[in-house]
Amino acid sequence: MKTITKITENAGVRPHWAGPRQPLLHRLRLQTLITLRWIAVAGQLSAIVIVYFGYSFPLPFWESLTVISLSAALNIYLMLHFGANVRLRHRYVAMLLSYDIIHLAVLIYLTGGLANPFSLLFIVPTTIAASTIKVKYTIGLGLLTVACITLLIPFHLPLPWGIENNIQLPLIYLVGIWVALVCSLSFMGVYSWKIANEAREMANALFATERVLAREQKLTALDGLAAAAAHELGTPLATIALVAKELRHELPDGIDASQDLDLLMSQTIRCRKILAELASGGGESDAFLERVEIDAMLAEIIEPYKGQLTIELAVCQSEPSELPVPVVARNPGIHFGLGSLIENAIGFARNKVVINIDWSDEKIFITIRDDGPGFSSAVIDRLGEPYVTTRPVNPDGINSPEGEGMGLGFFIAKTLLERSGAEVFASNETSPRRGAIVSVVWPRQAIVVRSQDTGMIEGEDVENKK
Repeated sequence: MKTITKITENAGVRPHWAGPRQPLLHRLRLQTLITLRWIAVAGQLSAIVIVYFGYSFPLPFWESLTVISLSAALNIYLMLHFGANVRLRHRYVAMLLSYDIIHLAVLIYLTGGLANPFSLLFIVPTTIAASTIKVKYTIGLGLLTVACITLLIPFHLPLPWGIENNIQLPLIYLVGIWVALVCSLSFMGVYSWKIANEAREMANALFATERVLAREQKLTALDGLAAAAAHELGTPLATIALVAKELRHELPDGIDASQDLDLLMSQTIRCRKILAELASGGGESDAFLERVEIDAMLAEIIEPYKGQLTIELAVCQSEPSELPVPVVARNPGIHFGLGSLIENAIGFARNKVVINIDWSDEKIFITIRDDGPGFSSAVIDRLGEPYVTTRPVNPDGINSPEGEGMGLGFFIAKTLLERSGAEVFASNETSPRRGAIVSVVWPRQAIVVRSQDTGMIEGEDVENKK
């Protein structure tokens, strides 16, 4: 191992262990490995002390104590030279875990080989690796473990036991222990990797979703910033208008400067009107602009995609109802979610995408159909999970702009729509037709705007409610 530069907390210099190879949150803290090794040292020391002094079994006590002391010395060295919050690159985690495997193999060699019941502990380092570092390093640690337990079958000191009751286990039994260890190692490694990988993918996907929501919230926050700017600019504009008016009164008509002052005054008045509208948030027109009929909202969403292929927007009612077209509040999450689903359909369609709007007394339905290949059987059951896609996955991970090519589009759309109260379903057209179907269903009260005057949902028959 290369010489490690000593660091201090105040210096702020990261050792080469913790260089920016993996994302910071995907690296294991050194303190975690140190703590686990202290637990192992305490357990190993207790075991040899109890066996040697408590049961008077003959074992190479001082040799075993020396091996255990090496781990304690390594821990002390790491604690003195590195901060508690240092996060390690994957290869250095693998190196430390390799040491733990070899250290355990030496102890097991001194105390009976695979016949020692503590040989089960060989599973631990690889399990830790599977849940924290890259697969290639985990496989390497697994192979190192298998090599160590294989060598321990023929090469080991006798199992510590009573002198008169020395036990020699048959070879077939030792091979059985070897098979059990390898099977347990494989199962626990794959299981730990799968669980940790799913957790990391979900965390990355939620981060991408929060980034999309943050962008939408910034757009919403512009209204507040505009109002604040209008308030701050009101006073200087009033001063400019007053000075311009006084200068205009002092100048006779017909002079060029007087015409410039007239223009300055008119533009100042115009600026003050604009700022007054911004400060009031748009006045009474906001209530109108913040709500929209659901078919008009979908028409706005599909407008940028017109010309790419045929997009049909159909409004219908499968159940007889006197309710008009639902009026919904403008919601960036709904707009982005539906837009993402429609864009996905356009990306896979051959010639046409059909969007149907339906509603009843209790629910609102939007169905998006395309004439593409449909969802594959390997994907359809996992739709809505992060990183599920039939397109090539972008290798840049969460650093990819807008999450394109990452299998996050459907996940983000589904998350945003479900936050608005919707349920999202995916299926394929029945034979002989081809294509994918995505249905979004809201309870009517979840998104339909309520009238400020009556407190009723817009479009409801007030007399019937009475």
